[in-house]
Amino acid sequence: MNLFYNNEAVGDVAFLQIEVTEGPFDYVTKGDVVEIRNNDQVVGYNIFNISKKSQISGNGHIKLTEALVAELQTAITDAGFDYKLNADFSPKFVVGYVETKEKHPDADKLSVLKVDVVTEQLQIVCGAPNVEAGQKVVVAKVGAVMPSGMVIKDAELRGVASSGMICSMKELNLPNAPQEKGIMVLSDDYTVGQAFFEE
Repeated sequence: MNLFYNNEAVGDVAFLQIEVTEGPFDYVTKGDVVEIRNNDQVVGYNIFNISKKSQISGNGHIKLTEALVAELQTAITDAGFDYKLNADFSPKFVVGYVETKEKHPDADKLSVLKVDVVTEQLQIVCGAPNVEAGQKVVVAKVGAVMPSGMVIKDAELRGVASSGMICSMKELNLPNAPQEKGIMVLSDDYTVGQAFFEE
């Protein structure tokens, strides 16, 4: 679940993305709240005049807190919708350990990795030339929002499933990021599974 807000550019509207999906969409409006559906599945809400219903602040991707989710839920319920929000507060950028690296069966420059993030083992397809088994790396899990605004979702790359992304310094918008291609390799000081950013 992701929340976006930019009062200066688009007005006092909270854009709540529940599922990352392609259209077509159906819209149901009740009061200040628009419910967005795809094939009868609720995929998001647009909540107008949100500053009257919430303490929301900031521009762009807004970090969800329990208090903010409660305010969004109240706005949705008060408008007459019965949908219950289910927020995941776990960190989306974590330290992972590359357990195995295999050549992609259908692409010379891609590798298929098994990456341990403690809570689960992820299969991630990666095109970085410097990725190797045995490395500690930064993993953007499904649902992470990159500094560019791109949302990470489950995907297939040349027919192989990929859940997450191994990040470079440039993709993470870190200072002094090298221009050459390659993922960020972490030192042994990092603990597998820990949040990479203070969230």
